[in-house]
Amino acid sequence: MKTLLWLGAMAATLATPMAFAQSTPQGYTLQQVLILSRHGVRAPLANNGSVLQQSTSKSWPTWDVAGGELTNRGGVIEVYLANNLRKWMVKEKVLSTDECPTQAQFYAWANSLQRTYETARFFVGNTFIACDVPVFHQREMGKMDPLFNPVITENSSEFRQKAVSDMEAERQKYALDDSFKLLESIVDYRNSPACKEKQQCSLTQGKDTFSANYRLEPNVSGPLKAGNSLVDAFTMQYYQGLPMDQVAWGGIKSDKQWQLLEKLKNSYQQILFTTPDVARNVAKPLLQYLNNTLVKKAASAPKVTLLVGHDSNIASLLSALDVQPYQLPGQFELTPISGKVMFQRWHDAQSNRDLMKIEYLYYTAEQMRDFDKLGFDSPVQRFTLSLKGCPTDSNGFCPIDKFNTLLGEAAK
Repeated sequence: MKTLLWLGAMAATLATPMAFAQSTPQGYTLQQVLILSRHGVRAPLANNGSVLQQSTSKSWPTWDVAGGELTNRGGVIEVYLANNLRKWMVKEKVLSTDECPTQAQFYAWANSLQRTYETARFFVGNTFIACDVPVFHQREMGKMDPLFNPVITENSSEFRQKAVSDMEAERQKYALDDSFKLLESIVDYRNSPACKEKQQCSLTQGKDTFSANYRLEPNVSGPLKAGNSLVDAFTMQYYQGLPMDQVAWGGIKSDKQWQLLEKLKNSYQQILFTTPDVARNVAKPLLQYLNNTLVKKAASAPKVTLLVGHDSNIASLLSALDVQPYQLPGQFELTPISGKVMFQRWHDAQSNRDLMKIEYLYYTAEQMRDFDKLGFDSPVQRFTLSLKGCPTDSNGFCPIDKFNTLLGEAAK
């Protein structure tokens, strides 16, 4: 791949000795797995009146699915991921494909949007071939499920003011002018509807206004929101395999330009969903679900649980658990499309103790782009995450009691 070569160099400098999955120590057996997944490749939202339409006068590419929906390519990538993960779980004997699983053995729950539900269906359908394994979801499709809906649940002026103050302070940490200038050039922002109709003609000089209102997602209006939407659309075009002269209208010419643009999207996610108070608040339903499944009711919980949601779910959950800073080698997204955070409870028979290991499973940007080279046996990248309150050993395992305490505190 001629583009995104900066990822390899960045990975070499940022990867730590814990970056890649280590071999399982002798005598360790896998007891339980909980997978929190982001949905697969989807079409951007570029309908009339959207941020994308307001930010450029250029015509957006036509997709074969509606805006926001999972693409066929996204579904097939999910099949490849499932095949790889199924082989590993069968090898570790936490899963069997000799017979169809009961709900006590495997349970799948997806947010009730097309892209999340269909992602789960592609994954489950290839994990248990020829089995009618259900994917559960709330009854009303098209409406956010409370488990996956990252909305503010604290209704106080004190919380709201502190949340906004924290987001504003976090925004100051990011130098984004060069990223915005490049984006303005690519979309020809001075000729956009936003400029001509609303006199909003500069992303670099525009002001970001943050909000943390009760029962709504943390939000921002201004350049950061526009930047996130635009770069997200370019990223989906790249993953979907559009010719490079159609990805951002051919405006991304170098590795450095990709790096500058992706900085906008990552910054947006970090600012809105990972400041400590906001992260703990919006991730509370998932934290409580994990606490019940992995700690309080672990003995009776399914051996394997699959949850399919969004990047905001993963970002806020990892922040609430105080994950150590990480960079996924070969990826420019902090929470990559189709990526999966996998919580694993292991038993060490020799020492008679339980341990937790947390890995991020994903495909690199180049793997996603070179779809024709991707297949059932394509290696899935595995990156070991570490929580500040649960230090890992040389193989990526942390003591289960420390993990349980940390999760329990976060879920309160």
